[in-house]
Amino acid sequence: MLPIIKRIYILLVRFGINPIAMWKTVIGIPFFIKDFFVFHVQKYRSNERQYFSFGLPFPMLDERFKEGGSANGHYFHQDLLVAQRIFEIKPITHLDIGSRVDGFVAHVASFRKIEVLDLRSIQTEVENISFKTADLMKVDDTLLNYCDSLSCLHALEHFGLGRYNDPIKFDGYLDGLDSMHKILKQRGKFFLSVPIGKQRIEFNAHRIFSMRYLLKLFKGKYSIDYFSFVDDKGDLHKNVEMNNEEIDKNFDCNYGCAIFEMTKL
Repeated sequence: MLPIIKRIYILLVRFGINPIAMWKTVIGIPFFIKDFFVFHVQKYRSNERQYFSFGLPFPMLDERFKEGGSANGHYFHQDLLVAQRIFEIKPITHLDIGSRVDGFVAHVASFRKIEVLDLRSIQTEVENISFKTADLMKVDDTLLNYCDSLSCLHALEHFGLGRYNDPIKFDGYLDGLDSMHKILKQRGKFFLSVPIGKQRIEFNAHRIFSMRYLLKLFKGKYSIDYFSFVDDKGDLHKNVEMNNEEIDKNFDCNYGCAIFEMTKL
């Protein structure tokens, strides 16, 4: 019974309905009402009340039940880890493809210039960041042998699924990998992260790759310098040695995150 309930819950969440969040919102209503009236009473007793008027209420009903922040998970660890490595190796030109702008890209932009290619346009002008629109399932000739450092963090798994209004293509990730290989100069560094676990497609969110399949894709094209992964609990395992047993088990991940630092052969 429990596995069925869990699957129903996961399906509801994926359709934008989170029963736990909804329940926390409901039980947060009495707290909001109580705090609202206490605050109003305090206002009329305050000597500073003349400086503030009340606007429309903006109830934040579930915030009291959350932690102060999140220092784990795929994005937190991959963004910080790869940004630290780029700081250390100091490439001449670093190009990013589709990684999170308000995470990894922002980290890197705090200490150097970074160019960003994404299928979706970004109109904002930010110091140290150059935004360009491109479909990486096909590569422009101007990008051939373009950079000595390339990143694609938690993006490749989306290629060809239409999630971001990209063209539907079953093998879109292969085209993406081929494009990135052409963009990167020989002996250049390639930072790649993708979900790992039992290989499958969860349309139209993402693909999950098996470790064995990923290594097959890299063979003859890249040498793996460092491998790290984030497990199903969101904890980082840094610079892990890859042995056949762990590879075949996908490091015991159902939906983990593999983080590769590789050199183009």
